[in-house]
Amino acid sequence: MTRAVVITVSDSCSRGEREDLSGPAVALELESQGFDVSARTSVPDERQAIEDALYFAAARARLVVTTGGTGIAARDVTPEATRAVCDRLLDGVAELMRTVGREETLLAALSRGVCGTIDKHQTLVLNLPGNPAGAVTSLRAVAPLLKHALDLLAGNTRHDGEPD
Repeated sequence: MTRAVVITVSDSCSRGEREDLSGPAVALELESQGFDVSARTSVPDERQAIEDALYFAAARARLVVTTGGTGIAARDVTPEATRAVCDRLLDGVAELMRTVGREETLLAALSRGVCGTIDKHQTLVLNLPGNPAGAVTSLRAVAPLLKHALDLLAGNTRHDGEPD
């Protein structure tokens, strides 16, 4: 089983003032897709706290999924933190999530979420929206890509029936 970590980015959830609904929804979806969710955590909408959580999670899991902090509010800094820790961005993955999300709500177009890789740890990072339904929709949109992306990060570039 591939290990995953879910990070909820929310001031109020990290302070215990509001129940985290997105993190558990994302974890449940990941588990239904065969991932071992080894940890869930909440951090405030602070760039350094997000960066630290991403680095910590990447050292422990092949897939790190954030939920929250991807909008256009002043405190939404998850994309900036993710860009700072990732070696390469996967623009097409984020665009696929927005495209599928727009089928449910026009508001998906306001998401600034990014996806990328932390190559040192062969880890894939996905930024999902903070809305539980939007987060699950986004995750489901890219689920068919995850195994192949993780294989490529691990150096397995062989395709069905092709030699390395």
